[in-house]
Amino acid sequence: MVMPIFETVGLAPDFVDYEAAWQLQRKVHGEVSKHLRDETVLLLEHASVFTAGKRTEESERPTDGTPVIDVDRGGKITWHGPGQLVGYPIMRLPDPIDVVGYVRWLEQVLIDSIAEFGVTGQRVGGRSGVWVDVAGQFEKVAAIGIRVAEKTTMHGFALNCNNSLDPYDTIVACGIRDAKTTTLQQLTGKDITPAMAAEAVKRHLGEIEIRR
Repeated sequence: MVMPIFETVGLAPDFVDYEAAWQLQRKVHGEVSKHLRDETVLLLEHASVFTAGKRTEESERPTDGTPVIDVDRGGKITWHGPGQLVGYPIMRLPDPIDVVGYVRWLEQVLIDSIAEFGVTGQRVGGRSGVWVDVAGQFEKVAAIGIRVAEKTTMHGFALNCNNSLDPYDTIVACGIRDAKTTTLQQLTGKDITPAMAAEAVKRHLGEIEIRR
């Protein structure tokens, strides 16, 4: 497997504006898809923002009138902000394109990464992302929402590290009404920062082969 370039765009206290990061994604995506640049993973923390994927319903949006940025990824509404590691892997997928397989691969990267902190992540049937069994109830610790264009991925994952969970109270996160969201800090009682999680993700993203 050819290792991608890891580019740290901004971690605390240098939070990244969502629109600026989206513009950077589009630039890098164009270069990667045309083989003008190696596959690249952008790692960052956003300034607080709600983003809505293409399947978001009006009833899932903030109830307090908070602005939402509509984006071209799959999935529904979610929140990004300080304390959450966001990763945008911009990678060329092999033929035939297997979007579900790519999502499963990304989930495994995150499951292996959070295991370094003593957290056992798992998949839940019919729901993307990474989940943790908390007293018999599944709580979501990482969300995934992607887009594939020109056989190359955009958008990616958001791993809750030591962020506040208050923003999730105003939306129906990822369109799921019957499950809670959690953080690595809440699960372990330790202050696990996005910078710490980023190092784990770098290690494990290179260990799993995407079928070429």
